Amino acid sequence: MSVWQALLRWTGLTNPEDTNAADADQTNDAGTPAMRAAALERTLQQAVDAYGSADPRSITARNNLAGKYAQIGRRAAATSQFEQALTDAVVTFGDDHEQTDVIRENLAWTYEDAGRFDDAASQWESLLSNREQSLGSTAGDTVTARARLAQCYRRSGRPDAAIARFEQALEDSSSAEERDGLRLGLSMALTAAGRHNDAIHQLRIALAHRQRRLGSRHHDTLMVHHRLGRAYTQAGRANEAVDTLRLAYRHGLAVAGDPDIRVLTMRMRRDLAGALSAAGRHRDAAALF
Repeated sequence: MSVWQALLRWTGLTNPEDTNAADADQTNDAGTPAMRAAALERTLQQAVDAYGSADPRSITARNNLAGKYAQIGRRAAATSQFEQALTDAVVTFGDDHEQTDVIRENLAWTYEDAGRFDDAASQWESLLSNREQSLGSTAGDTVTARARLAQCYRRSGRPDAAIARFEQALEDSSSAEERDGLRLGLSMALTAAGRHNDAIHQLRIALAHRQRRLGSRHHDTLMVHHRLGRAYTQAGRANEAVDTLRLAYRHGLAVAGDPDIRVLTMRMRRDLAGALSAAGRHRDAAALF
């Protein structure tokens, strides 16, 4: 998921009774991105001047401005505005209020987008705690928070903590497609922890599911097939790596007219050559170049 796909939630804070917000929404549909951001800046300033920073209308305007900054690539400005909006929302609504939850999630995604995974993890921890209490452990938003926390733990060098969160998310998720994604994240955390055979186990399950759901030659299936081959190589299981990567490479060649699959197939070819070399089959490896 793209970080700003996740931020589609920010529009949900608009108060339909706030004429300033409505005017900003109309302006938001026209002009350049900079003009739309400027309109939202004016809306925020007007709300702050009229009601104060911690008024719900000001919080809404600030959150919407932060979302626009994020969309046009002004990361630092987006982060600053989301941080202020969260501070004000906690004071006005409370730490576990629905609108505070939305702003906190937006800030968490913003931190992730900026590579600030420790900071993002702190926000996801709060979101997870609130959602477990209010929604239960198996609700979709709770599972999302747990999965994002796991990703942030992994990206910030805490693989064991990531593994525990991924495993819990797998237990709680009700979506087969989501579980495949969680298995991929879990496999990466297991690899980071040096548990290569456990990572392979998760990838084999994810591959089998995608083959049944999407077919062996779908791009998403081939990505997992390729990753499984690389996992065998990392585990020192060279012959299994060769067999896995060769099959993935053949599937890729069959549909290499797709430009994305063509690029992926070239990577498979490179990694297959490396696996052949690791298995002592240097002549076969050389034939691929």
